[in-house]
Amino acid sequence: MVNVGCHVSIQRGYLQAAKMAFQIGASSFQYFPKNPRNLTIKSFNLHEAEACARFCEEKGLLSMGHAPYPLNLAVEEDLSDIMLQAILNGLDITDACGSVGLVVHFGKYRGKDPLQGYKNIIYLLNKALRQWHGKACILLENQAGEGTRMGTTLEELVKIRNLSDYPDKIGFCLDTCHAFASGLWTGDNWNEVQQKGTELGYFDHLKAVHLNDSMYASGSRRDRHSCIGKGHIGEAPIKQLLRSSVVKGLPVVLETPSQGGSHQSEIAYVQSLLD
Repeated sequence: MVNVGCHVSIQRGYLQAAKMAFQIGASSFQYFPKNPRNLTIKSFNLHEAEACARFCEEKGLLSMGHAPYPLNLAVEEDLSDIMLQAILNGLDITDACGSVGLVVHFGKYRGKDPLQGYKNIIYLLNKALRQWHGKACILLENQAGEGTRMGTTLEELVKIRNLSDYPDKIGFCLDTCHAFASGLWTGDNWNEVQQKGTELGYFDHLKAVHLNDSMYASGSRRDRHSCIGKGHIGEAPIKQLLRSSVVKGLPVVLETPSQGGSHQSEIAYVQSLLD
């Protein structure tokens, strides 16, 4: 079973976001716990978030939060405190909503020594997870390679998790457009990707999937999402991925352009690929 859904707005609250997802036929959904454009700490209604968790449990809905875009794990230590607070705030909200975790981009470092960027990521993850005792995990998301090639390989993702002091609090979110754009997935090498990920232990800790087609070719390093079956990946490779054992039971969430303001028809289309 694959739990297909989409990204939904929390404009009317976390509970209403869950109800909207259920209404359009989704069995999973993603949301921004707070404003995706800044790192400001958000005060939230705990009872409303817990009502969201209860609704999801009753309806069998899976969910995940997504960290704000400015959050960068690879920043220098003297800039990391604001990132730390944003991570903990996001984890608090996603945990209260009963979500599997908070999706966080791998991180980008523009300094001269790439190794320092990786050290910064481990430092910040350790600092945050040392203070975190909830059930929600940080879900590291693979990157497309725009600006920097960090976070584009399964080896990097697994190594960061393994080097962390708190690996059990870290999982992975696979973005299909990013994997394609980075050249990790070419559309016709899924068996090789699955074999490598299995050998590395990546798929043992995969907790979620962002299901997106790509506006540009494999290896382009351009992060531009397209509707399923209408981009350079195409229907057949996506169908193969969806039928893979490594995504069974996971939330598989669309981050594609909405059609008529809703993803209802695209969710139904993706579900049809599993028949």
